[in-house]
Amino acid sequence: MANRGARARMAVALGAGLTMLTLSPSAAPAADPAYGEYLSSECVACHRRDGQDKGIPPIIGWPRDQFIAVLQSYKTKDRQNQVMQTITGRLSDDDMAALAAFYGSLKPAN
Repeated sequence: MANRGARARMAVALGAGLTMLTLSPSAAPAADPAYGEYLSSECVACHRRDGQDKGIPPIIGWPRDQFIAVLQSYKTKDRQNQVMQTITGRLSDDDMAALAAFYGSLKPAN
């Protein structure tokens, strides 16, 4: 009987801990353009932020769903590019949504 009570207390504590982790301010909210800008530091090593095509396709101004679908296709290796597969392999769905929000908000330079 005492063992069952200890397990119940442990389950409550674990649940409370998971709730605190989920509500943590350090957790990245989905589709947050500011977080997307933060994540973009790796993207701009190849993709120009001004939208110019200098041998690497521009990624600014894309519709959110299209942007995420392309990232997902690299992550699942449906699209072939070792660099993009490596980068997207580290991205969560929230990361992809944040990047899509950030890059979707940018307009090409004229």
